[in-house]
Amino acid sequence: MMNANGQMMETLTHSQMFHDYERAYTEATGLPVALRSVETWQLPLHGRRNENPWCSMMSEKSHTCAACLQMQEQLAKSAHNEACTITCTYGLTETAVPIKLGTETVGYLQTGQVMRKKPTDASFRRAVEEGKKLGVELDTPNARTAYFATPVVSQKKMDSIAFLLSTFADHLSMKSNQIAVQTANAEIPVITNAKKFIEEHYSEQLSLGQVAQAVHTSVFYFCKLFKKATGINFTEHVSRVRTEKAKSLLLNPNLRISEIAYEVGFQSLTHFNRIFKKIVGESPTEYRGRLRLTV
Repeated sequence: MMNANGQMMETLTHSQMFHDYERAYTEATGLPVALRSVETWQLPLHGRRNENPWCSMMSEKSHTCAACLQMQEQLAKSAHNEACTITCTYGLTETAVPIKLGTETVGYLQTGQVMRKKPTDASFRRAVEEGKKLGVELDTPNARTAYFATPVVSQKKMDSIAFLLSTFADHLSMKSNQIAVQTANAEIPVITNAKKFIEEHYSEQLSLGQVAQAVHTSVFYFCKLFKKATGINFTEHVSRVRTEKAKSLLLNPNLRISEIAYEVGFQSLTHFNRIFKKIVGESPTEYRGRLRLTV
């Protein structure tokens, strides 16, 4: 199940504060921005507004995706206490700044997918060669177009971007501390018992009314209280619990994905695939394949 820090980042990601900042930031800079937890298997900027076409293309290829994930791990370690910028093997940079809960780093605010120098034929050939080392063919018209469309950002602008990120990260850190206090106060027995009931019955057909009855509250009151305490609604919480269980089962290569879907409580494979990709950012098949590559 998602840990407390992961839940905190989910709450911040869905907050109005972040939505407003994300919209203003992308409109002002033309760059994607995302919040990510300390431990994540995902590419934070994948699927975000203004994602770099080249990076999007790389994320769809298993070998280059694995290389990108290694870079993300390195960036997270380097940005644990202060802003950090790292350049990938293709010459694109990403910047991350830490989000703090007290003195603990619980996540990062991240942006980038830009070049520091204007792309050239020579740099593109080097990128193609790097792709060949990973068994990926990048010498295609689409890849070339995506590569040369990458934004070029000066050092002065990168410094300004890092300053903006750090300033907003401070605001998010304050927000996380407020949420931690509110959550601690809101975690009353009703919510604790509801979470326990869901954990014990996630593989069954759970309904909002069923859980509300189990904790002896009305559906209306429980729905409102649960959203206030957790930051997400009942249905999303159940989906996340089931998805986390599925992620563990996907480690077993002997289990079919359809078996896993029904084992964790989804009533159809199509629904499972859709929810899993929405939460994790990739399909169950892609997730399992990437795990094999990184083992």
